[in-house]
Amino acid sequence: MKFYSTNKNSEPVDFMQATILGQAPDKGLYFPEAIPQLEKGFLQKIENLPDEEIAFNVIRPYVGNEIPEEKLFRIVSETINFPIPLVPVNEFAFSLELFHGPTLAFKDVGARFMSRCLGYFLRDQEKKVTVLVATSGDTGGAVANGFYDTKGVEVVILYPSGKVSPVQEKQLTTLGKNIHALEVKGTFDDCQHMVKSAFTDAEINKKRFLTSANSINVARWLPQQFYYFFAYRQWQDKKNAPVVSVPSGNFGNICAGILAQQSGLPIRHFIAACNVNDIVSEYLGTEILKPKQAVPTLSNAMDVGNPSNFIRILEIFQHHFPELKSHLSSSCVSDEETLATIKEVYQGYNYLLDPHGAVGYLALKRYLENHLGEKGIFLETAHPVKFPEAVEKATGETVELPASLAELMQKEKKSVLIDNDFDQLKSFLLQ
Repeated sequence: MKFYSTNKNSEPVDFMQATILGQAPDKGLYFPEAIPQLEKGFLQKIENLPDEEIAFNVIRPYVGNEIPEEKLFRIVSETINFPIPLVPVNEFAFSLELFHGPTLAFKDVGARFMSRCLGYFLRDQEKKVTVLVATSGDTGGAVANGFYDTKGVEVVILYPSGKVSPVQEKQLTTLGKNIHALEVKGTFDDCQHMVKSAFTDAEINKKRFLTSANSINVARWLPQQFYYFFAYRQWQDKKNAPVVSVPSGNFGNICAGILAQQSGLPIRHFIAACNVNDIVSEYLGTEILKPKQAVPTLSNAMDVGNPSNFIRILEIFQHHFPELKSHLSSSCVSDEETLATIKEVYQGYNYLLDPHGAVGYLALKRYLENHLGEKGIFLETAHPVKFPEAVEKATGETVELPASLAELMQKEKKSVLIDNDFDQLKSFLLQ
């Protein structure tokens, strides 16, 4: 399998090169030259397959011969060694719980897979690699956990000061060793812009071998297909494919789901569940993609004003707008509606949502109200305990802290505060 740049001005590369480089030299994102199709009979036997075998069969065509099959199977097994259950909330909505991993967020899957792939590719390298990543919340903790103490890898994480939850901040600032946290006086988009600038800076790249662990990296993005397959395996009504609602910020997660659908996975329709950062919603109405300054919300991991991965969705549909609109719709949810939804679902169905899951649930509910008889899945992307203020405000009850987090919250935060200034990032990287 070869991967080309979405900007079309760089040479195609294999999976190993795409993983190590992160972003193409022409600043485009890597995209597979062909979308693999599921093997005949795969879906008919999926209910009897273990998670490891499902994931291995999904990712193998993308990896090709870059990792031996035995090693790739082990990487996949270590990536998904926690449950990903599909839980009924009511008669029309099912929650795909993606928060049972080590950092209680969906990004554990991609971060664990990428860290193990990169570790394999760098096994004989003497030169250290610097993983440079921007986070709006959960990516930082997942990447920090996934790469912690990995030989030959330094991790530098940029996050917006005051705009991540207390649990999220502790998860990315308390590990130490090879994990370095930069607290930026700005937004996630500012952090992401600084990271992209670093990748194209000749002086930095002369001293450091940079790669990215954001979902722009194929090794972070592609394994997110796994849990859509796990959801389908647990879906009882195989004759009627589900509608899937995905809380969307940088659009890597929903893009992976659409890729799985285009590979042959039965999904009726996708909903991009957004907060008030409504760039893609406006695009679907106007066919004009216009980045904006991100607005802080309760669903902070979705506070993105310039979603990098949307270009990959356009590539999937070959930039054909009518085809894209037939597969994807969008719904925007305010903070007030988010809180009301958490309260409604908790009181009505005894199910506790986090703010991102609440956005996903309400977007699904709205869609199904206009498509009677259909049922759907929404992605619950993080544990409610990561957003205690919002959840407690909505329900009036304290969210119990898991034992694993109680110890974490007592640890000392270690971060370097910097301005929204690329020169300060550059100075840090050149030290």
